[in-house]
Amino acid sequence: MLFLIFLTLLPLSLASPISPAATSPFALHSRQSFSFASYNDIFSCPAASWPPAPIGDLLTPQLPDQELQDILAEIDPARIEAIIAKLVSFGTRHTLSSQTDPVRGIGAARDWIAEQMRSFAAASNGQMEVTVPSYVQQPDGDRILFPVRVSDVVATLKGSVDPGRYYVVSGHYDTRCSDPNDFECDSPGADDDASGVAVSMELARIMASRRPAATIVFVAVAAEEQGLYGARYLAQSYKNASVNVQGMFTNDIIGSSTADDGTKDPYTVRIFAQGNPTTESAARARVRATIGGENDSPARQLARFVVGVAENNYTQMNIAVIYRLDRFLRGGDHRPFLEAGYTACRFTEPNEDYAHQHQDVRVENGTQYGDLIEFVDFEYIARVAKVNAAALWSLANAPESPRNVTVNTTLLSNDSQFTWLASNETLLAGYEALWRPTDAPFWTHVVPLGNVNTATINLSKDNVIFGIRSVGKNGYASPATFPFPG
Repeated sequence: MLFLIFLTLLPLSLASPISPAATSPFALHSRQSFSFASYNDIFSCPAASWPPAPIGDLLTPQLPDQELQDILAEIDPARIEAIIAKLVSFGTRHTLSSQTDPVRGIGAARDWIAEQMRSFAAASNGQMEVTVPSYVQQPDGDRILFPVRVSDVVATLKGSVDPGRYYVVSGHYDTRCSDPNDFECDSPGADDDASGVAVSMELARIMASRRPAATIVFVAVAAEEQGLYGARYLAQSYKNASVNVQGMFTNDIIGSSTADDGTKDPYTVRIFAQGNPTTESAARARVRATIGGENDSPARQLARFVVGVAENNYTQMNIAVIYRLDRFLRGGDHRPFLEAGYTACRFTEPNEDYAHQHQDVRVENGTQYGDLIEFVDFEYIARVAKVNAAALWSLANAPESPRNVTVNTTLLSNDSQFTWLASNETLLAGYEALWRPTDAPFWTHVVPLGNVNTATINLSKDNVIFGIRSVGKNGYASPATFPFPG
């Protein structure tokens, strides 16, 4: 009977809108109302609605302040269209294509992106620096047929308060055809991945004249299709220089929401979030498994954060969190950052049409193949850009997530005691504890703690999942840190 009631009520509770504007064609999933209002109504028997402890307040989304609203309002679908059209005009952007031809090939695309980024930086009063770091990649016996220069275009907007803390957004500007090593064919790459590069460039343009507290980096990388070489070079460069990258997003194939069967979902974007970090030591991985922390990796905390700050009426987007590194048989530029020990996620459209990815441009049996601009939805890309903007701006203006968060497991107690490293950050106002039932995907309750570095909460660590987050004087809150025994 309980299961039948759940099936009856679930669509209503999952699709309940967060007061969408009357003219808005989309409806957002109310995660908070489902988690507790609907959750407790549906699972009304004592064994199911457990634990019942009313500790803290229901967690509500962090809506954009006026400055962030202004940023979101400036994102222009027409400018995104112009960027993609220009990138398509280079004919091919294959990594092995010409680096010197002024009108065709990856070199012409690289130079144009750098030129545009420098024009954006001119409005930054010296706070944005544009560089084109590169190296020569030797043949790899697979997709690098001969020595080739791999160049990234990197626009770094220096933080005004905490410039040593970095957040990165990236798309890849290289393309490919059906044969990944055919560097002479036309490969327009409108969706894969001029759409992602357009997001990096449009956000660089809009944010260049603003002053985030932490540093934001807007990137177009090369050689993704040949083996993630450009992103790996950038991630390793940051790692070698001990750069404190706290979050990275790659936007890869975010240009259309129409599937091969015609299914449309223009108000949803997927975010892929890795589970257990592959860089974690074996001992720490065993502890994570013992305490049930498999769903609380740094990448999944970042994805939860994105939902909390970017799924709202200002972006008009639903954010589908996918609990895996990437799609089957596919890879992306967030992976090298994860392998370097950084926290990273991938944004991708909800429904992919494989006739318009990695295909020679042709008509076959009446079907148009090829990654052509005619299949790209610029309004959709603008909404994905808004999701990125909300996430990046909220991250960069919040204090850093708490470090060295531990939960006391040295004694048997129904209370939960936490400690973390004290911080003297200028932005910091204090801390909050977040918690949720162990089977809930998103944080549901918040407990204010004050500006302290230890706290005891009258709720058993055995029964719920906890996280500790920093809160700024400006109201921006950080992603939560999952506590390990200490």
